[in-house]
Amino acid sequence: MSMTDRCERFTLNYNLEIIVSTIFIHTAFIASQFDVAASSHEENTTIKKIVVPPEKRPPSHNHNPVMIEFSIFVVDINSINVEDMDFRVDMFVHQKWRESRLTLTDDLFEDGDDYVTLPPEHFENLWQPDPYFLNSKVAEIATLTHKFSTVTLYKNKTIRYAARLHAIIACQMEFQLYPMDIQICPIHIESFSYSNSKVRLKWAEAGVNINPELKLLQYNLGAPLQLEETDGYMPEKDGNFSRLTVYFRFERQIGNDANNSNATKILLPSILPFLCDLGHHLIQTFAPSSLVVMLSWFSFWLGLDAIPGRVTLLVTCMLTLVTMFTGADIPPVAYVKAMDLWMAGCMVFVFAALAEFVVVKVLDVQYQQQLKSSSKQTILPLRLTSTMEKGQCQTVAMFDGTNVRSRKANAQNTPTPVSQTNLQGNGKPINRRQSILSVSWTDNDTGVEKIMWREIDKLSRVVFPGLFLVFVVLYWPILLFKTSS
Repeated sequence: MSMTDRCERFTLNYNLEIIVSTIFIHTAFIASQFDVAASSHEENTTIKKIVVPPEKRPPSHNHNPVMIEFSIFVVDINSINVEDMDFRVDMFVHQKWRESRLTLTDDLFEDGDDYVTLPPEHFENLWQPDPYFLNSKVAEIATLTHKFSTVTLYKNKTIRYAARLHAIIACQMEFQLYPMDIQICPIHIESFSYSNSKVRLKWAEAGVNINPELKLLQYNLGAPLQLEETDGYMPEKDGNFSRLTVYFRFERQIGNDANNSNATKILLPSILPFLCDLGHHLIQTFAPSSLVVMLSWFSFWLGLDAIPGRVTLLVTCMLTLVTMFTGADIPPVAYVKAMDLWMAGCMVFVFAALAEFVVVKVLDVQYQQQLKSSSKQTILPLRLTSTMEKGQCQTVAMFDGTNVRSRKANAQNTPTPVSQTNLQGNGKPINRRQSILSVSWTDNDTGVEKIMWREIDKLSRVVFPGLFLVFVVLYWPILLFKTSS
């Protein structure tokens, strides 16, 4: 076969392929147009089976407002932001009302069905309520390829609208009892345009339900939820409007699951809902700060000969508390919180231990000065009497401050008791009294010298733990009482 024949055959095959592809594309296009036309015809047929009232106004009858039944199913609460004071909720919202002005044909519903799902385009031709979340920052219908919403029409002319929403709800949180705070966060639902004389909102029988598998990071949802139906005057809209409110109660967890510990429920039935998250706040804040306070008490067992170690220990404890509390996850609010009181208490105890070291060091310096002054003693001769007994030697006295200590030796060199040799300038005995501010004294019972700074250290070993125990015993019951009330 020549080259010319091959080129002609190739050209013929190529032209045949182009013709076949063109025929296939036109056939597919005509089929798709037929499907669209059929679908449009079906929708138009459905629309023609429903006679819609010409006016778009609430279907009130005899000046009675139309009742809108409202229900919510909470799918997830995935963020409770204490800094912005809001929380994000994903939910299904259901509204139901009766449109008595509709005229329905018998062949609109299939056999055995008492409802029909309307196309979204047809829903725009009907009157629909306009509820909104009064305290929401953001509220929008979830979308993927289209908006997740549906409209159902029942035989009794009841319309049911359902949609999945994402909303960020503002909540005025209070942190006076943090980290044992309980946050009450409401969601207010209200009609935007129609007053309560035209539209009234009411909770459906289902009310508000929560996904049973919903788990929050640091909170538990208190149950049951509180639902309210109220009417209120809105000055910005100059009218009375119907309002629905649901209150969410966020309680701090007592570990992984506060509902699993039956023993704890029996032992602590009244304070169980109010205990803080043991997995976070106890391990991250309360336990470490308590250990640092206890660590500062070890300085009471270190003598003043270990001044560098004692100072380093106390200063390190103070800096550790400051770093711990400044880096803690605490809501930045202007008022005093329960956590702030705990912080202040721990820092006061460590600072008191540091102040105690300064006091005992000053007393030790005074004691050392007293020892140096007592070593410089002056010996003064006393006037001998002419009636000295035979066999006695002369008596000498040592003058130290205001007291005179005499020493008299007899022939047998027997010492005279100290209590008999305390003399004044005129030779009369005196009683030695110790002042409370003395840096040292002699115990009358044991005769052992007592040093003030050592006694303070011994006393601090008992007083500081005792006072900290009193602080803990007072702190937690008062906090639990305020939380429960």
